[in-house]
Amino acid sequence: MKILVTGGAGFIGSNFIHYWLKNHPQDEIINLDKLTYAGNLDNLKDIKSAGYYFIKGDITDKKVVASIVKDVDTVVHFAAESHVDRAITGPKIFLKTNILGTQVLLDNAVQLGLKRFHHISTDEVFGALSLNTKNKFSENTRYSPNNPYAASKAGSDHLVHAYFKTYGLPVTTTNCSNNFGPYQNPEKFIPRAITNLIDNQKVPIYGDGLYVRDWLHVEDHCRAIDFVLKKGIVGETYCVGGMHQEVSNLEVIKLICKLMKKDFEKSVEFVPDRPGHDRRYAVDWSKINKNLDWKPKLNFEHWLGKTVKWYLENEGWWRPLKLKAEKFYQKNKK
Repeated sequence: MKILVTGGAGFIGSNFIHYWLKNHPQDEIINLDKLTYAGNLDNLKDIKSAGYYFIKGDITDKKVVASIVKDVDTVVHFAAESHVDRAITGPKIFLKTNILGTQVLLDNAVQLGLKRFHHISTDEVFGALSLNTKNKFSENTRYSPNNPYAASKAGSDHLVHAYFKTYGLPVTTTNCSNNFGPYQNPEKFIPRAITNLIDNQKVPIYGDGLYVRDWLHVEDHCRAIDFVLKKGIVGETYCVGGMHQEVSNLEVIKLICKLMKKDFEKSVEFVPDRPGHDRRYAVDWSKINKNLDWKPKLNFEHWLGKTVKWYLENEGWWRPLKLKAEKFYQKNKK
């Protein structure tokens, strides 16, 4: 298999490349990444495979995309602007990359008759769930995005489905829950908390901290994509979640403090909530379990501990990114 991975220098994309080359060493991967603030080639510096190639480029650049897609048979599309806080302060780039960039890729995939176009999306396209229900997002949940990032991803999802229906492009989509693990930019919730605590800084918590997320370790996510590429039905969407038990942001920070031997009460500060903050996410992954025999294997608390350990041991990786992330938060502080 010859795969184009878009956004392969980002958090999930780079983990996918590591996973895929380890488990499918005979395959070739071309990594197309614009190297924005979220892309980091240090994520991939230990890749030694002769079948791995990196190309710096923008998925909205038609010429660049056309020159690459002709050499592959499969696209795994991660490339996206994905930070909700950045989407609130500057939504335009989210629309350009997430919708127009996806359209450029789809056009080329149709023209060249690719075997598969796999689209990575998010559970945030479904909106929010109430704290006082047991409801979960599924493949049948109505789309109801509440922020510009989620809306842009919803638009890309609809485009992918439309290209399947209109042009017969063999597509699959996964809508995943919040990922965690190594190589995640320290602007995101879990690595920001870990790195703040390493620096003996308080961890900011939005609002009352009772927001609930469905945490999925990035390696479990990569396995799910593997299962979908091998056994998924063309035209289908699969929801991919990680939690068996729901946990609030407050509980996540308490657990991180416990793992790092920090006093919770002295380590947090409550800050004004962000606009359009979704209350609760929960994912019903029964379809991918029933149809493809996938389920999350990696226990949240155990693998959160491994994630803490990774950041403790890789300060040289995250320190430059941390400075940039905190500048963003300070600039946009209420």
